[in-house]
Amino acid sequence: MRSKFIKFSLVGTIGFLVDASVLTLLLSSGYFDLYMARVGSFFCAVTATWYLNRQFTFPDSKSQKPLKQWRHFISLNAVGGGINYLVYALLVTWSILMSENPVLATAIGSICGLSFNFLASYYVIFKETLKPADRDDKSENS
Repeated sequence: MRSKFIKFSLVGTIGFLVDASVLTLLLSSGYFDLYMARVGSFFCAVTATWYLNRQFTFPDSKSQKPLKQWRHFISLNAVGGGINYLVYALLVTWSILMSENPVLATAIGSICGLSFNFLASYYVIFKETLKPADRDDKSENS
């Protein structure tokens, strides 16, 4: 489980970079406010992290139907995304420092959603693909 968490976190770092880049791009366009830009950037980031987790963290999951798995990933990670977005929205609303630095607020929100998203991915979305050694680790950690 530890190695999967490390891989998941590395993918999450890439997801954060996608999130922050798209957020910056959308905000600089002048068409999106702080809140709508974050919705768009989050959607791009969660799609990127699903794909990378499927390829890198849980490679045995490639036997599952991609569209169905992606929808499942989006659905369950929406809760973690809700945590992420709530923290972000509170920070940019109540802190001048954060409203002037929305990427920092994005980072804090991302960290808050990470644990939930990993557990949902490990135990629900990609659970069918766990190898026997992973299942033994899972039962020992329960």
